[in-house]
Amino acid sequence: MSNQYPQQPPPGWGQQPYGQPPFPQPPKKSGAGKIIGIGCLGIIGLFVLIAIAGALVSSGSGSKKPSSSNAVRPAASPSTSPTKQAAQKTVVFKVWGTAPAGALGPLDITYGSDTDNRKGTFDNGTFEATLPLNKNAMYYTVSAQLQGSGDIDCSVTIDGKTKKGHASGGYNICDAQLSSGLLGGWG
Repeated sequence: MSNQYPQQPPPGWGQQPYGQPPFPQPPKKSGAGKIIGIGCLGIIGLFVLIAIAGALVSSGSGSKKPSSSNAVRPAASPSTSPTKQAAQKTVVFKVWGTAPAGALGPLDITYGSDTDNRKGTFDNGTFEATLPLNKNAMYYTVSAQLQGSGDIDCSVTIDGKTKKGHASGGYNICDAQLSSGLLGGWG
């Protein structure tokens, strides 16, 4: 007896059995994912370019040289020198109000920057401290926690800019923080 069809090996994994149609093909994906991805990269690239341009503008503003090599610059007095003024800038931290000593003692006060943290004491209803401005600091903060009762306010001031906070009763925390600009620096 002879078969009408030639002998073939049985189907293996991933192959269709004899006489059945092939697997249906999955639908093709639209290009929307690629467009969205490219759009996101474009937005991120735009932010990067803006940041670079801002950095170049701010770094280039103080580096102007006289056009003539024979130009004579007037001597700057120490009180008006731009570098002296930047060195003289300070950060002022304040806490004030009523805060009787609780079970854990008087107010728990911490102040400083992202790289310098200090402890303060609350005397006669006030606390005030100053630190020299570090132009590389990202933020300056003051935090005062009540120890059971009281009503306090707190603030951080740099070059005329002030951020304030408030806390009342219990073990609540008064917190005030002043941050540097988007591209860093304090003005």
